[in-house]
Amino acid sequence: MDHKKMAILHFQVGEMDGVSLEIEKWKLIFEEMGHEVTLVAGHLGTSQGVRIEEIYHHTPLAERLRHNMLWGLDDYEKDADYRAELEAASAVIEEKFSQFVEENAINFLVAENIWSVMANPAVALAIGRVMEKHSLQTIAHSHDFYWEKIGDYMLTGPTAIELAQKYVPPRNPLVQHAVINERSKRQLWDRMGIDSVVVPNIFDFEEVWTQDAYNADFREKVGLRPDDIVILQATRIVQRKSIELAVDFVKALNAPHRRAKLIENGLYDGRKFTANSRIVLVMAGYSQDDDTGWYFENLKTKIDDEGIDVLFIEDWIGGDRDFKDGHKVYSLWDSYVFADFVTYPSIWEGWGNQLLEALKAKLPIVVYEYPVYEEDIKPKGFDLLSLGNQITGKDDLGLVRVEQALVETSADQAIDLLTDAEKRGLVVEKNFAIANQHYSMPALKGYLGDLLKQFE
Repeated sequence: MDHKKMAILHFQVGEMDGVSLEIEKWKLIFEEMGHEVTLVAGHLGTSQGVRIEEIYHHTPLAERLRHNMLWGLDDYEKDADYRAELEAASAVIEEKFSQFVEENAINFLVAENIWSVMANPAVALAIGRVMEKHSLQTIAHSHDFYWEKIGDYMLTGPTAIELAQKYVPPRNPLVQHAVINERSKRQLWDRMGIDSVVVPNIFDFEEVWTQDAYNADFREKVGLRPDDIVILQATRIVQRKSIELAVDFVKALNAPHRRAKLIENGLYDGRKFTANSRIVLVMAGYSQDDDTGWYFENLKTKIDDEGIDVLFIEDWIGGDRDFKDGHKVYSLWDSYVFADFVTYPSIWEGWGNQLLEALKAKLPIVVYEYPVYEEDIKPKGFDLLSLGNQITGKDDLGLVRVEQALVETSADQAIDLLTDAEKRGLVVEKNFAIANQHYSMPALKGYLGDLLKQFE
């Protein structure tokens, strides 16, 4: 394909969320192919790019527009009032992005999730119009769709229905659609009659994460002791991540008979485990995306009730190493260097970036078998501990449960992987090899090369 001046656009970049992380990989591959790439977002985080602040999705206006599109026309007397505010917000974004396209001779657009999740409806409308105005060849890269993520919803009126039918996602010959799993591909065709290509999330398996001069003090700074076992939960703290299942898992690990095995055998890397050693659930992700109004607080209540050791370290973690508020900030990858085990109990994922991260870090993993894992990932042959694929109910806090027998079995298996270096090595090396084969940067280059050929 000829040299392109590309814009990759998302609500935010340079953060730890899965979309931001995947954008960086696409940018790198496109640049290796010889294209010029500029990131455009409402919030840039640690990335370099062009900021159009109205694109950001965590604003009162964006959240009001989203709510009144999908749940109820609660803030407007009639649909025409909603349309007026949507059009006004969209016009600002359209003018700014159109000016950027013209001044920088942009001729190719990669729209990341803006036509799929409804996080900021004004962006979907504005970017759709700019694409049409400038006849931009476009990849609509949809990591997940609003109908997958939010459960019960309703398109609240003519404006919402029109926007959804025209732009979420768009039917337009300028656009090629990429999704991240087979389920989304089926749903996009069944619901919208739109064909798409599956491009799974990938990772750089060649880069090595290790202890170095910068991160050597990680444990001390975040409040860990040398003999603590670190159970890492690296995801954002949101309801669908079902982190309460990680709490149950850590509580099971702390059972006296399992602690006795740890004390007797010692840890896989030669560390001693003593009566005073802790098994700590370390939460590295941020909580600002919790839109329930209750999940984070109820999760903390469960943690207190269960009496396990937990550290929330989001203030110490960034997309890249940095200094903030007078203290060192570690990258998310640094947290994996010092982890002993990873929990991934999400009940729904569009793919599972943190799963790939843990596989790359050569760490054992306990997983809830969410639908995309079962259909797209599990058949590759990974050796992971399982919490099953069925939610058995919810507790008084509204937090999900699985069969306790599965939690106990996983905890027993985890003790083996925390104490037996040989067994652990066989498991993590097998998983690494499978992931490297199917989900590496060279694999992404092949996927994107095939996708670009569709524009020729």
